[in-house]
Amino acid sequence: MKNFLSSKIFRLIFSIAVAVIAYLTCPPCFSKSTLLVVLAIILLIINAAEFIAKFVWLTHIARILVGGLFIFSGFIKANDPLGFSYKLEEYFEVFKADTGLSVFEWFAHISLPIAIIICASEIILGFLLLLGYKRNLTLYLLLAQIVFFTFLTFYSACYNKVTHCGCFGDFLPLKPWESFWKDIALLILITLLFAGKDNIKPIFSPMILSTLFMLGTVLSIGFPMYAYRNLPPLDFRAYKIGNNIKEKMQKGEDYQDPIYETMLVYKNTKTNELKEFTQNEYMTSKIWEDTLNWQWEATDNKLIRDAVNPPKITDFTVNNLDGENITDNLLNDKNYSFWLVIYETETTAEDQTLMAKIADFYKLASLDKHNFIALSASSYKQIDDYKHKHNALFDFATVDKIVLKTMIRSNPGLMLVKDGTVIMNWHHNNFPTYSDVKGKYMK
Repeated sequence: MKNFLSSKIFRLIFSIAVAVIAYLTCPPCFSKSTLLVVLAIILLIINAAEFIAKFVWLTHIARILVGGLFIFSGFIKANDPLGFSYKLEEYFEVFKADTGLSVFEWFAHISLPIAIIICASEIILGFLLLLGYKRNLTLYLLLAQIVFFTFLTFYSACYNKVTHCGCFGDFLPLKPWESFWKDIALLILITLLFAGKDNIKPIFSPMILSTLFMLGTVLSIGFPMYAYRNLPPLDFRAYKIGNNIKEKMQKGEDYQDPIYETMLVYKNTKTNELKEFTQNEYMTSKIWEDTLNWQWEATDNKLIRDAVNPPKITDFTVNNLDGENITDNLLNDKNYSFWLVIYETETTAEDQTLMAKIADFYKLASLDKHNFIALSASSYKQIDDYKHKHNALFDFATVDKIVLKTMIRSNPGLMLVKDGTVIMNWHHNNFPTYSDVKGKYMK
């Protein structure tokens, strides 16, 4: 039996069976012909492994591409683990809504440690692949991770659930289908690695490999922990230091509006196939007359082309507690102003030492006639409770929570702004003294 399970015949039968299941269960959002091409490529690699393994250079190219991309992807996410955790939380909320399983709600609550584990594992696995250390374990873990991410991106793309996968953070935003095809490419490359796994040899002695593995593991976990407890060392967001928020809210040169087209979706009553029609195709096909086979399913406005050179910031709006829009007042303040960003007053860090630092900072900034305002997405009652609890004398204003989370990866976090330009920002773990800020940044 053991010989049969390791035979080429079993490999062929099993791979074809998996491919057939994938083909039959694939939802109609994905082209069956395209799926056949992808499955055929993977089946060919799996069942011609011995022949492909003869091309050693092919294994090494795949090894460098997969290892390098995993390290790069993990590093970019590790640079901003809190931002990646927001994306994971978004996925878990979607799965909770679609499946009704409460386990996804629990996953959402621990999205940050999951994010750090994923970041670290990507870097470590890419590093191990390049070193040739623990080859079989590394390959199976790489396969498991890419299958998981391929499912996530496919589900997101197919059902239009999460519009930005977070694979490369804010450095390189990918649309769901772009991210899915990136994962398919990696899946094919990892399959090539399995075919030529005997070509993957350790490049150092066991002692050196063990040392490098331990060092890489420590750094892979330590870096995202550092980025979480401080701020992202590399900032790719629109609110980064040096950016002018007013300018980022403007349309770029040669701006063009996005183009949408109304699509009529019909469902085949026998095969459940979904078919989209433009207005012209709909009138030409006269599909509505074939009531035995087709029935109307939905009418969608499909994005044909994204906007060209759109604003980088589209949703920055600030209202005071009376409901008045004060966005322009804040952005056009020619003086230095301080924005204390508090996503939610009920979950913000609030130890006594920090609260004393904030109170002292506010007092000294006010004496120098600098504006100090807290921006929060909490309700008026929650803000009022917070102010009474901590005897907070500074004013509050309301901003959308997603915007606040984008502005600074800290709750609370402090931003120094002048005439709409972000001069500096601080994590609450590194909350500054007013004298230091005045001496270094307020010239």
